[in-house]
Order: sequence, then structure tokens, then C-alpha cells
Amino acid sequence: MRDNGRHIVRLEFSSVFEMLDFVQVVSDHLARGVGLDDDALHWVSVAIRESVINAIKHGNRNDATKHVFVEFETAVRAHVPELAIRVRDEGEGFDPATLKSPLDPENLLKSSGRGIFLIRNFMDDVQLQRAPEGGMEIRMVKRSQPSATDGSARA
Repeated sequence: MRDNGRHIVRLEFSSVFEMLDFVQVVSDHLARGVGLDDDALHWVSVAIRESVINAIKHGNRNDATKHVFVEFETAVRAHVPELAIRVRDEGEGFDPATLKSPLDPENLLKSSGRGIFLIRNFMDDVQLQRAPEGGMEIRMVKRSQPSATDGSARA
């Protein structure tokens, strides 16, 4: 869907891990389209996988009758191309303020609890909240950084 220079792609699928690769293909295509370099593409890839896994595993509790909703939006804001991603589940939700830091000594050896922490470090903007439609949603933005070869660094 195109709307005022924006490009929006919406996906809806059952809570099954087999959908991760499909979501990844869409994410990679759109990320390249806004000019993300290989490093940024990798970090967006990690963030999208973590957020979809969280939606399936923690939000929907592996219930294949519940859906995951992923929305990608490409846009140019203040002359900077960006990729915005929204991932929503149909779970009960939680208070994001209760998330424990994986860097606290008592959490260092735990096998889970790092996903949101990593996403916050990899993306330029992250918001975690209860979705108006129900469930939880994470909204993430990654902005394209101009390269020295694109002409923007000319003196």
C-alpha cells in the first residue's frame, strides 16, 4: 500500500516459528530499499527475529490459533530514509516497566531476557506498549545513515 510517499506492508500469520524466514525476507527487502548498509541490515534482522519470536513464544504462548501482526513502513522523514516496524501479538500483555535488566548480576547467566535489551540497542527508536487492538506491540525504527560515497559528505 502506498500513501503519501510511504510504503506499507502488513503481514498476519499464525504463531508458528516457520514464518520467521518469510518475515525476514520481507524485512531484508524493505531495509535494502531504504538504503540500510550491511551492518544495519544485520541488526534490523536480529531485532525483527527477536520481536517475532517474543510475540509467538511469550505473547501468544505458542498458541497457533493466535496471530502475529507485523507492519513495515518505509518513509523519508527530515530527508532521512527510515524503516519502521510494528510487531503485535494477541497475548495478555505485560507492564514493560517490569522488565529486568539482563546486565544485573542475578540475570547474567539466565538463558532468556535479552531480546528487548538487544532490540533497544540495535534500533534507533523503540516503544513497547499495550496495543489498542489488544495484546502487546513493539514499534521500532531504523534510520538510514548517509554514506561518504552518496554525495552528502561533499565539502
